Parts: sequence; C-alpha cells; structure tokens
Amino acid sequence: MKLFTRVLGFCLAVSLVALGNGLPTAPAESLGLSKERLARITRTMEADVAAARIPGALAMVIRNGKVAYVEARGFADREKSQPMKLDTIFRIYSMSKPITSVAVMMLYEEGKLRLQDPVSKFIPEFADAQVLVENGDGTGKLEKPRRAMTVQDLLRHTSGLTYGFFARSKVDEQYLKVGILRLDKDLAEMTTKLAKIPLKHQPGTRWEYSVSTDVLGRIVEVAGGMRLDEFFQKRIFDPLKMTDTGFFVPDSKRARFAQLYAPETGGKIKPADPAQSARFLDPKATFFSGGGGLMSTAGDYARFCQMLLNGGQLDGVRLLGRKTVDYMASNHLAGTSQAQLPGGRGFGLGFAVIEEPSLTGVASSKGEYSWGGMAGTRFWIDPAEKLIGIYMIQISPHTGLNYGETFKVLTYQALVE
Repeated sequence: MKLFTRVLGFCLAVSLVALGNGLPTAPAESLGLSKERLARITRTMEADVAAARIPGALAMVIRNGKVAYVEARGFADREKSQPMKLDTIFRIYSMSKPITSVAVMMLYEEGKLRLQDPVSKFIPEFADAQVLVENGDGTGKLEKPRRAMTVQDLLRHTSGLTYGFFARSKVDEQYLKVGILRLDKDLAEMTTKLAKIPLKHQPGTRWEYSVSTDVLGRIVEVAGGMRLDEFFQKRIFDPLKMTDTGFFVPDSKRARFAQLYAPETGGKIKPADPAQSARFLDPKATFFSGGGGLMSTAGDYARFCQMLLNGGQLDGVRLLGRKTVDYMASNHLAGTSQAQLPGGRGFGLGFAVIEEPSLTGVASSKGEYSWGGMAGTRFWIDPAEKLIGIYMIQISPHTGLNYGETFKVLTYQALVE
C-alpha cells in the first residue's frame, strides 16, 4: 500500500509539472464543466489524427484557476513515432506578442515609457518616417505623417507598419525586398532598416497586422536596459516559473520539440522545410522576435494566461496591476479602420478583444481576449466565465484550418454552470 501511495504521489507530481509547474487540477464537475461533454474534445482530436489531418494536438481548459481538462493525442513527430505529450514544446509564433506587450506595460507601470511617447524617443531613426500614399494607377507619393507613431500604435497595430507577406502594396514589396525579418540581425539593426521604408498608412488611422510587436521588442531593450531575451527571462519567465519558454531550445530539451508540418493537397500534411526551425535551434541566434520568436509548452503558457486572468499576478508574484490588465483587454480601435479583423472583435494592447459576441460566429463572451500563432496554436481568456482555453498544433501555414475554433465550440458546450 505504501509503495502504491508513493507511486501515485510521484505520478501526480510529474503531472503537475507537465501542467505548468504547479497549476492545480480539479474535477471538471466541480468547476461547472461536464466531463462527458469535454470528452468530445478528445474524440475530435483522435478523429483528426486518425484521418491524418493533424499529426497530433494538445488541448487544455482551465476554470477558476484550476485545470479541468488537458489531453494530448497523436504525435509530436509522426515520422519518428514520437507521441504528443503534456510537456511537448511548440513554436507559438504570434502568441509571443502578448508576452512582449506585457513587458511593455511593465515598463509603462514603472514610468520608463508612456503609451503616447513617439516611437522615435526610443528609436531615433523613426523621426524621419514618411507615409507612401498610393494611387489607383500604381503611382504614389510620400507625405509627412499627420502625427508621430506612438507606443500605443505599436501595441494595437495602428502604426502604419505592415508585414510584407499579407498584401502586395508598394510598401509590402519593399519589406520583402530587404527581408525585414531576416534572422541574421538583431533588433537594433532590424528597426534601423525598417525605419527607412515608408509607412503604409497614417499612424493611428488603420489596424493592420504588422511587425509592430518586433519594434516593441526593441523598445523593451532600450527602456528596460537589457536584451529582450534577458528581460523576458528575468522579469517574466523566472517569476512565473515558465521553465520551458524562450527563443531557443537547448540540447537537453530537443527531444520534446515538436516537428513542424505543412499542408499539402487533399487535406493531408507533410513535414515542413527544416530551415523554418533553424532559428529555434541555433544558440548563436541574435534576432529575438517579440512578434513571433518564442517556443513554449501549454503548461507554461497556461501560467501566463492565468496571471492575466488573475489581474496581473500568480502565486504571489505580481507582474502588472489589475487596472493595467483591464486597460490592455479593452478595445483601443475607436476611430480607426479595423475592417481586417473578424466580426465582433476589436483589438487591445496585444490581443483581439470581443466587443459583440453575436457577430463572432461562435459562442463567446463580451470582453474575452485572445490570439493565435502561425502554426495553429491558440489561446483565449474569458474573464466573465473565469475560463482559459489553450490549443496547440504545429501546422504552418494554418490558414483555412479551424481546429482552434472547433476546440472553442467544444469547450463552451461543456459549460453547465
């Protein structure tokens, strides 16, 4: 009996570590969720794996600060028969953005920056930025910005910057030509190069998904007095016990690093070009992308989300004040064009915010905030329901795939209290 108790205790300890270094668990029913209905998530993942639509997936549901459901199905690496596990490490890509945004807001609370500060205060090269106004005949002219690009513009993606690969304007073409996100440079060099390219829109007038958060990463370095990876580690990851999150996967953890896949015809998938993962495995890499460079586990990211849902603190460690988190999770797009965002959503300081649930096409709550990553990872935080959902796959690009949305539907249908 004593041996059984010791083994059970060991298994429980391992489970808690896998869930994020100590996030508590509780029966689904005690948290107002139906265990039987949550099992639909498992069956759906199993069906998707069996049909070879996905190699594997991990889903986690947290309510009232406790893990009600977490399951991993399929493979982290299908070709090597490496199973998906609770401690699998994923490329979270743009789920890096909320972490960078939190870093910025920590500096805001410390008085080291203001949201209305011009970006040029921290990156002087942007003082000479101009806007390229394009005509319908393919011509264009440069004009001065009506106002300076601000830190808030970067946080809410109204900076006038772009990504380069989502559209084909003359500005986008320049981004692609110079390779604005080349990985052999650091953030200082990237922002210097970026500042020489005209803005696509007048600052503050239009929401466009962009390299804004990478520019924020450079501002964190300047205002915070250390490299972005060091700031994250010292100020966010260590305090939150996010032990598997970072810009680089060390040798000791590579067996847990999921294979990246790419879609092919017929709804199937194939291993992606290994070059896409090279930066995550290079200990000498110097480009720390606050917009899309992090790897993490579901358990680590759950701790980050729970900190936000708790109003900026977790396990006695406070990163942000409650009102700051509320402010981040408010819609900051009033008076701007936001046609690119899906229905019912605005954008806060680092993530999308639901303004009108009836227009989203899926059960949700007003005030819920969320974002996802290029390889299909996704999270949402629902303050009204005290609910967090995290879904992890590794298929890039995931355009047209709705696995994260399906997971959300299956989570909300399991709410019974």
